[in-house]
Amino acid sequence: MTELKSRIHDKSNGLDYVLVGDYYVPDLKLSEEHRPIGMWGRLHRTYLEQYRPARFSALCLSGELHTYLADLNEQATERCSLIIEQMKQAEGVTETMKADNQMLWVQSMNSIRNRAEEIIRQEMIYC
Repeated sequence: MTELKSRIHDKSNGLDYVLVGDYYVPDLKLSEEHRPIGMWGRLHRTYLEQYRPARFSALCLSGELHTYLADLNEQATERCSLIIEQMKQAEGVTETMKADNQMLWVQSMNSIRNRAEEIIRQEMIYC
């Protein structure tokens, strides 16, 4: 019987394999990504797992899932901040309102933030 090589490369799929016992196991490495996934990334990951399993599997197997979710989280956070600022200007929510009528300011800001987050969910997360 011939001795098995400890490492092999499959040209058909581009993967390296390592001999573990009697089996060749894919030698997969995770990326060195250290950016946080955040709220938006976690929401989108759950959406992908439940409703787009093929896309989720492809991202996992290619090792791009963490990078993809971190990028999405950054974009969604920036977009949400931009929408909030635009809504504040359009509705006249200012620092003087905060000083004069704090409860109205808090109500307005909560309303603006909730609407902005709903826009992000529809445009970027659940699509």
